[in-house]
Amino acid sequence: MAKVEIVGRVVSDKMHKSVVVSVERQVRDSMYGKQLRLKSRFMAHNEANDAKVGDRVAMVESRPLSRRKRWVVTRIIERARGV
Repeated sequence: MAKVEIVGRVVSDKMHKSVVVSVERQVRDSMYGKQLRLKSRFMAHNEANDAKVGDRVAMVESRPLSRRKRWVVTRIIERARGV
């Protein structure tokens, strides 16, 4: 079975080999039809410790690595500006 890959932006890299990634998605409100932006935050494993705050990363689901980590960073799509 293919693993799910999602793209998000790193919002915290203060942990060793871990990052917090914010994923934004748009949904339509059921009553009014307005587009809403919903954000979800995921903890992801960052083995090389190279993803920094502001980077755009892709991650795939994996086995549970800790109590809250279920994702692994696979690649850095775009580096943060000004670094």
